[in-house]
Amino acid sequence: MTEPERPLVSIAVLHEHPQWNAPLFGELDRRGLEWSSIDASIPEFDPTFVGSWDVLVNRMSPSAWTRGHMTAMLLTPEFLRNVESAGVPVINGSASYEFELSKRKQLDLLRRERVRHPEGRPILNAGEILGAAIDLTFPVLVKPNIGGSGAGITEYQTPTELAAAVDAGLLDDLGPDGTGLVQEKLAARGNSIVRIEILGGKFLYAIRLQLQPGSFNLCPADYCDPAQGITDASDLVKGYTPPDHLIDEAARILEATSADLGGVEYLVNDLDGDAYFYDINALSNFVADAPNVVGFDPFVQLADFIEDRAKRRVLA
Repeated sequence: MTEPERPLVSIAVLHEHPQWNAPLFGELDRRGLEWSSIDASIPEFDPTFVGSWDVLVNRMSPSAWTRGHMTAMLLTPEFLRNVESAGVPVINGSASYEFELSKRKQLDLLRRERVRHPEGRPILNAGEILGAAIDLTFPVLVKPNIGGSGAGITEYQTPTELAAAVDAGLLDDLGPDGTGLVQEKLAARGNSIVRIEILGGKFLYAIRLQLQPGSFNLCPADYCDPAQGITDASDLVKGYTPPDHLIDEAARILEATSADLGGVEYLVNDLDGDAYFYDINALSNFVADAPNVVGFDPFVQLADFIEDRAKRRVLA
């Protein structure tokens, strides 16, 4: 018996980092799917153009501004809304991207969903930093509202150290929108954090990442950080299976952002042994060398999800 023909689908991938997305592009090519690359970092990017796609995959990173692609990042919400208004399904659409671009919004969601998280205070400018830190337990982190790959995060051990940094103007730059968070830094048990990846509401995999002194870049796709002298990350990133209740919690958090795909990070507080969720990534850069780290290639499952979403529109 011959297999039924696969319906022809048209897929678009919005991005600004071809290297991060090369594995996805390769998997789409392997399947012989019709797809187009929309590189928002090039001058020709037009946020008003909507093609006749069956699905658009949003792979724009919030750290685009650190690579000189701030315009691409800022135009993405407009583009996503235009695509959605045209009736094209979007994987990780405009609603989820709002959370990707706002740590303040993530903090509000964790509070609203009653998820255990490190205490933090939103700030609208650098002048609010000291006031926000008054009732927090040190050490604290100051985070730009729009981050990505640990960009702009700084740590302060005491109120005096924080005040000196503020007085010296070291915290005047809070990233693209000038706002941010002051947040307690909890002591992570085992000096590690866990990132849980969710796709389509289901557990995909999780990894445990070893923290490195002075670095807040925990992006698993490029975890080797030359600035830290790390050339082999094999001992720093390990596949891990969290307790079921934490997987369920991560899925619930991501669902609240309307994201189809994402990673949610938590640490176990060394003081009380409880898990605290602290970061929501509506863009998921999968772990490097995934077959060896987690036992399979997650880009295959992602391509399955994309193809299925496109087929549903074609067959509707």
